[in-house]
Amino acid sequence: MGSLSIIDAPLKYPKARRDESLVDYYHGTPVSDPYRWLEDPDSEETKEFVKSQVELTESLLKPCVIREKIKGRLKEVFEFERFQVPFKRGDKYFFFHNKGLQPQDVLYVQDSLDGEPRVLLDPNELSKDGTASLHICAVSENAQYLAYGLSTCGSDWITIKVMSVADQASLPDTIRWVKFSGLAWTHDNKGFFYSRYPAPKGECTGCGTETNINLNHELYYHVLGTDQSEDILCWKDLEHPRYRFYPRVTDDGKYLLLQIEENCEEVNKLYYLNLSSLLHDGLRSAQDANGLLPFTRLVDDLDALYHYVANDDTKFTFKTNKNAPRCKLVCVDLNEPDVWIDVLPESEKDVLVSTEVANKTQLIVCYLRDVKHVLEIRDLQTGAFLHHLPIDIGTVRISARRNDSTVFISFTSFLTFNITYHCDLATEVPEMKIFREISVPNFDRADYKIDQIFVPSKDGTKIPMFVVARKDVVLDKSNPCLLYAYGGFNVSVTPGFSVIRTVLLKHLGAIFCIANVRGGGEYGEEWHREGTLERKQNCFDDFISAAEFLVSNGYTQPSKLCIEGRSNGGLLIGACINQRPDLFGCALAHVGVMDMLRFHKFTIGHAWTADFGCSEKEEEFNSLIKYSPLHNVRRPWENSSGRYIQYPATMLLTADHDDRVVPLHSLKLLATMQYTLCTSLTRSPQINPIVGRIECKAGHGCGRPIHKEIDEAADRYSFMAKMVDASWNDY
Repeated sequence: MGSLSIIDAPLKYPKARRDESLVDYYHGTPVSDPYRWLEDPDSEETKEFVKSQVELTESLLKPCVIREKIKGRLKEVFEFERFQVPFKRGDKYFFFHNKGLQPQDVLYVQDSLDGEPRVLLDPNELSKDGTASLHICAVSENAQYLAYGLSTCGSDWITIKVMSVADQASLPDTIRWVKFSGLAWTHDNKGFFYSRYPAPKGECTGCGTETNINLNHELYYHVLGTDQSEDILCWKDLEHPRYRFYPRVTDDGKYLLLQIEENCEEVNKLYYLNLSSLLHDGLRSAQDANGLLPFTRLVDDLDALYHYVANDDTKFTFKTNKNAPRCKLVCVDLNEPDVWIDVLPESEKDVLVSTEVANKTQLIVCYLRDVKHVLEIRDLQTGAFLHHLPIDIGTVRISARRNDSTVFISFTSFLTFNITYHCDLATEVPEMKIFREISVPNFDRADYKIDQIFVPSKDGTKIPMFVVARKDVVLDKSNPCLLYAYGGFNVSVTPGFSVIRTVLLKHLGAIFCIANVRGGGEYGEEWHREGTLERKQNCFDDFISAAEFLVSNGYTQPSKLCIEGRSNGGLLIGACINQRPDLFGCALAHVGVMDMLRFHKFTIGHAWTADFGCSEKEEEFNSLIKYSPLHNVRRPWENSSGRYIQYPATMLLTADHDDRVVPLHSLKLLATMQYTLCTSLTRSPQINPIVGRIECKAGHGCGRPIHKEIDEAADRYSFMAKMVDASWNDY
């Protein structure tokens, strides 16, 4: 069980100061927080703690031969050309491309599909180490300008720049303090809407290492060629400081839609502004006494989701989950705002994931059916079925424009890196024709197999799980197995290709599994809500049931089973090793939310209370304290009825510029686990190592350069291989 270890002797862990006097009272319940000092990322004591943990982890990994084998193999397999699905603006086509080991993907432009591509923006030229990344970009309607947001070291903070598409000339426009924003050009091509926070105060604020809470989002309009100080304030709401604002200019350019969100719940308010006369007369002249623009409130309640699909003048089509947990399409005329008509009713089983409009009146509709995408073409006005577009089991992304009949559909799966299809909807029977297919060198999909099984959870709910393995793998419990899950925020984990994963499958003989636990969006809003608030334990029960299934059905054994999750999935891993330390041999928890009592106090953490709840409310505190990873670390050998049980070998991964799930979560849990399990006893039974991997100049995961991806993968999977005793095979 979790007692086996290939580490001969326990590591010598660095000592971390414990402040036993720091106790908070939650609704009368005392809760100690001895490592509160680790919440200050700039203190010398925190820096020394991080330095000692980095040295400890390196001392463990340095002798590992498999580490260099994984790194070398990844450098080989990543060296192939990769293309993303093209998108059209004006009369030009744009796409991202990577030659192989370039740190960041490069944005290209071409004058036609047959034209010669040319580099438009190469982020690799903006920093020597590849840590400057393109976060968002938007091309003006006439394809004359590119507005793009740059992130440094993976931070969520971005700086917006503008360039001329024709000659790549940089314009002087520079916009700072942008976070959680869209970019929406007006169709006169003179400027764009964006969202930002007020300029923060302090020496290090805005660099990505601070933990200050993000409040008072604001919507602005920027006119090209002007200074940011002249930008026009469009909307703010000081009475609701946690609101976030996302702009969208309609396809006809006549309206600005304002989507207002408070947290990560699948609900939003929806306001609109008629731009036709305002752009002619000037937006500033339309501001009211509070400096705001005269938006009309179409939806002013946070009780459902509304996403723009299309409009014909005042008649709008939206995707919504209003009385439809699997979503539907509805239509409303702005002249009759109280009359909403169903266009495409909710499916009985499938989840409506996305819709795109092309060929003026046709909808490309993407459904999710048992965690697999399904494509249909329907009529925009009536929702009537027109055609089915056949695709394999996998995940699709659609690139379409309403006035164009041609659409691009990108497909990926566990065994297919990417196929981009070209489809002309103007033909009588639209066909999916291959536009570009990308193959991975030295990878033959015929050598592998995929199964989808449905595992009963603790309460009997069937949990879908994908299992990917080499066809020659024999189920004799000797196989290393990697089990991954997310389980939160309505996020669906669908089939996708991972170059890194192929190395594990091929050279370590690993079995890879994804458990689609509750809390995600795989079966709609009901599935999501079954893994939130007081029902969060369902996520952990589902994941534990998936692990037990793999063991009981001979796929692997506990000492060979590694579990992995990122962000909310990192929380999942932290909770599960507390609840069932005997079930796993290794655990990899990336950038996890580990302090469930204080997460809402840092950066954007307050937005997660819709999923987690908040410790400031007594009922929700009572739920959070039961599973919070930081507050439930126990010595399993003390209550094991004579069995020798210890925690699995655990690696907590975080990054110094993660300003979404700030590093303090992982640092406090790391200090707690090392003290409770490893260093507080003269002779601790905990031999399996508890270590942290703390990345410098990196964030929550977005924008990480290829070389950092490779280094991290080599570290975490060599740790896994060492802990589950997996051997390397050269094929």
